[in-house]
Amino acid sequence: MRILLIEDDAQTADYIRRGLTELGQSVDHARDGQEGLLMATSGTYDVLVIDRMLPKLDGLTVLRMLREGHVRTPTLFLTALGSIDDRVKGLESGGDDYLVKPFAFSELYARVCSLGRRPPLQDVQTVFTLGGLEMDLIKRTVTRAGKSIELQPTEFRLLEYLLRHAGRAVTRTMLLEHVWGFHFDPKTNIVETHISRLRAKVDRGFTPELIHTLRGVGYKADVAP
Repeated sequence: MRILLIEDDAQTADYIRRGLTELGQSVDHARDGQEGLLMATSGTYDVLVIDRMLPKLDGLTVLRMLREGHVRTPTLFLTALGSIDDRVKGLESGGDDYLVKPFAFSELYARVCSLGRRPPLQDVQTVFTLGGLEMDLIKRTVTRAGKSIELQPTEFRLLEYLLRHAGRAVTRTMLLEHVWGFHFDPKTNIVETHISRLRAKVDRGFTPELIHTLRGVGYKADVAP
C-alpha cells in the first residue's frame, strides 16, 4: 500500500513511518495540514492517516476539504481526544475510522490494512444487534434490554469480533490474532478468562445466553447454541 501520514509530532511520525516501512508499506509524511492537503490531492494514496490536531490546517478541515474535492481515499484519524463528540465529528467530516492516542502499533496496522482492502464508498456497519444486545462502535456503547453495560477495551474488541461473526464459529487462534494481535499461542488462558468476564457482563441476568462454547472448536455468538 501507499500511505500518506499527516502528523506534526516528529517522534510519533517516525514511530509510525518506521513500523509501516518495516512491514513493506510505502509511506509519505506531511508535517502540517497544509502540506498534507496538497499531497493528498494527488489522489494516488491507498490510505490516509491524519492527526486530529495539526498546525496551519487541523485534521478535520483537511479531510473536509478533501471530501469536498471528491478525494475519497480511506482515512484513519489519530486523536488524543477520546470523547464521543470528537469521534463523531471525525466521522462526520468524512473519516472512515479513528484511533485514540496512545495506541498499540499492531492495532494501527490492522486498521490501516482494513482500510486499504476496503472498496471505495463501502457502507461500514457501526451498530450490531443480537438477542436484545446492541453495540454501537461510534458511541462505544453496549446495551442489553435497555441496560447499559460497561466493558473494558479488550472486552469491547472481543465482543465486536464475536458479533461481526455472529452465527459462525470463531477459533481461539482467530481471537488471539484479531483481538490481541498475537500471531502465536502465548500458552495462557487469556482468551478463556476474557470470555468468562464478557459472559458475566452480557449474559448474566439475561435470556437467552448469547456467547456459547463450541467444544473442540472455539466460540460462537448466537441466540441459540
